[in-house]
Parts: sequence; structure tokens; C-alpha cells
Amino acid sequence: MLKKWSALPADMQVPEVKPYYDALKKKQISLLFKRIGDFILALLMLILLCLPMLILAIIIKCDSKGPVFYRQERVTTYGKHFRIHKFRTMVNNADKIGSAVTVGNDSRITRIGAKLRGCRLDELPQLLDVLTGNMSFVGTRPEAVKYVEQYKPEYMATLLLPAGITSEASIRYKDEAKLLDAASDVDKVYIEEVLPQKMQFNLKSIREFGFFKDVATMFRTVFAVLGKEYN
Repeated sequence: MLKKWSALPADMQVPEVKPYYDALKKKQISLLFKRIGDFILALLMLILLCLPMLILAIIIKCDSKGPVFYRQERVTTYGKHFRIHKFRTMVNNADKIGSAVTVGNDSRITRIGAKLRGCRLDELPQLLDVLTGNMSFVGTRPEAVKYVEQYKPEYMATLLLPAGITSEASIRYKDEAKLLDAASDVDKVYIEEVLPQKMQFNLKSIREFGFFKDVATMFRTVFAVLGKEYN
């Protein structure tokens, strides 16, 4: 449920965010269904997938040195920082030897990591983040802190809702790494070109938020992973 406007962080109490806040304020029932649905589905999936996830964890550990999980600090609702759960798909300490975003054919990606990324299995541990409320199944992908610090005032509206495992922007930019492959300065290209384009979809999703639209996005994500292209 939404906080009162006066209780939002100061950098969110700006005119650019207010229209999005007012739109969500009218949809409290959908927001309640969203949270209940997130909790129930995440719990059921964790129960069903605990054994496959354990097997994946063992494979990751055998494939390369380092921890099973990747726990980078990300940003979610109201600017809260949390450490995301993902299966590690890169060499240990990859974020210290390269950009926070991944490019195509990134040398830091492990052999098993490439396969996990291809099927988005690396994101299964984020069910834990959904269960705790730090994330939702559908919402703006949680950005690294350094990128959120570059947000324009309007972008802060995406922090009115929990970060998501998937979104319309994630579907449209599922091959984001390939787009950044040729960039000489990956961070600059991401902040100045890719992020603004993704934010158009993210902000539209906030304006037009609805519980059943979230459900539709989840199905579209499954089709996208299976190979369907969305232009």
C-alpha cells in the first residue's frame, strides 16, 4: 500500500512524481491484490522449486570459484537499498572488474552462467526477495545504486512500487547486453541512451497499473523467454 505523500522521501515529493502517485492512489485494491498474489505465488514456487534450485546451486559451485549467490546492492520502493538474490553467473567479484551492466559476450560470464542467463534461471532466487516484499513479480527492474543516483525527477516515480523480476521494459530489452556490446563507455551509453528508453515503458506501466495487466506481463515474459519477439 502507498505511503502518504508527506511521508515519501524528499526527492520523491516533486511535481514530476505527483501524477503517478495520484494514479496509484486510486488503485489501492489492485495494490493489495498485487501484494497478496506476490506472496502466495512466491511461496508456492519456492516450495516447488527448492530441489531444482539446490541442484543449480551445486552446479554453480562446481563450475567456478565463488559464492552461489550474487548479492549486489539494488534500490526498491521509496529508495530503500537491499541486496538482491541471484544465482551467480559471472566470475567472483565481477562488479569490481567491469560495469554494473552486462554486455554481449561478456568475458566475465561463466560457462554455466551463460546457460542460466539464457533461460533467466539466474533470477529464481529473487523469489526470496518477492517473499520479503523487497521485490514483486512485475515492476521496474531494480537498478544498481549508482544508476539510481542519475535518475531524472520523473524516474523517481518508478520507486513508488517494489522493483520487479520482470516488466514490459525487460521484455522489450531482453537482449540489452547485445545492445551495449559495441559501446566504448558502457555506463555512459546505458545512462544516456538505454535507461531513458526503458523508463518510457516503466513510467507507462506505473500510469496504467492494474493487477490483471501485471498478470498479462508475466505471461508475456514466459513467451519472450521461449523465443517470442515483441517490438
